[in-house]
Amino acid sequence: MRDIDKIIIHCSFTTLEMKTTVKDVKHWHVDDNGWSDIGYHIFIDVNGNTFTGRPITKMGAGVSGHNKGSIHICYSGGATRNKDGSLNFIDTRTESQKEALIDMIKYYKIQFPKAIIYGHNNFANKACPCFDAKKEYREISNMFNHLVK
Repeated sequence: MRDIDKIIIHCSFTTLEMKTTVKDVKHWHVDDNGWSDIGYHIFIDVNGNTFTGRPITKMGAGVSGHNKGSIHICYSGGATRNKDGSLNFIDTRTESQKEALIDMIKYYKIQFPKAIIYGHNNFANKACPCFDAKKEYREISNMFNHLVK
């Protein structure tokens, strides 16, 4: 198994109305970008349903320079449409998505207790995931410290 020290949260930068699926994201990553697979390990749809993307045993492709020891979780959303049709970054997480994110983070923290939770924006000049994941999940990051050997 890979040595994991980061759990990185992402958004798909799509509107909730688009109802983006894991298949959509895989299409963008594989067919449009030419990657070998979807970049994220977990995808959470607008209803809070979780889907496996890239196998956890394989390095993800979510943040350049920070993929080796990380797990990438992406939620569908993170954007609203402006009147001119352009997209605007904003936290659009539904309550179901918030619950699913917490469940997935806790699940991986039990397996990888030394992992710290970050947002993509902690490593790149990006708005993604449209909220301060490191701050919001700080308590969970620290919750399993007693399991670190």
